[in-house]
Amino acid sequence: MTADQVPGGVPPADAPEGRTVVHLVRHGEVDNPRGVIYGRLPGYHLSPDGELMAKAAADFLAPRDVTVLRCSPLERAVETAAPIAQAFGLAAVTDDRLVESGNHFEGMRFAVGNGALRQPRYWMYLRNPFKPSWGEPYAQVAARVLAAATEAARAARGHEAVCVSHQLPIWVTRRAVEGRRLWHNPQRRQCALGSVTSLTFAADRVVEVSYAEPSGHRGNRVAGT
Repeated sequence: MTADQVPGGVPPADAPEGRTVVHLVRHGEVDNPRGVIYGRLPGYHLSPDGELMAKAAADFLAPRDVTVLRCSPLERAVETAAPIAQAFGLAAVTDDRLVESGNHFEGMRFAVGNGALRQPRYWMYLRNPFKPSWGEPYAQVAARVLAAATEAARAARGHEAVCVSHQLPIWVTRRAVEGRRLWHNPQRRQCALGSVTSLTFAADRVVEVSYAEPSGHRGNRVAGT
């Protein structure tokens, strides 16, 4: 499936017979006044706007037939999963495979004028943007998230599942199932805060991808993700 074959907007209300839908939900906006790359660091929670985004995602999913809910163990993902759990009467089970990708620049600002780029000791991490050299390889990220989504699809067979994760993991997983190269321009990710990327499975194979932004497009904040 190529990018121009991916339908936009709201996915079908009911999964076709023999198919299962897994919704990859990106967490809401995070309270990050310093503008650092927080990655897997603890202590980063949803902002008030982020809480509204989580509620919007829950409202968007409310008409669906969701029977399984899993999330990244990071606070912002757990907090985004909370209103979804309440909507469906489910417990959100944490899955480490849904966690944010590792990044050597965690805790730093990443900018030319006032961030890590000013310091030559960090330049070695920028040598290979295709892998990427600054953190967990894209292929590894996509493999673990797709494995988590496939397992969630099996658990929800014939129904639907929600997996709350992070921007880069969701985006490279989508690129993987669409057969696209995994390296990309981070500024062009279609994975806004609080967005829903839906994978339709037939058995263990993804046969359709759709995308929606229940909170409206707020742009991509690559620093924190």
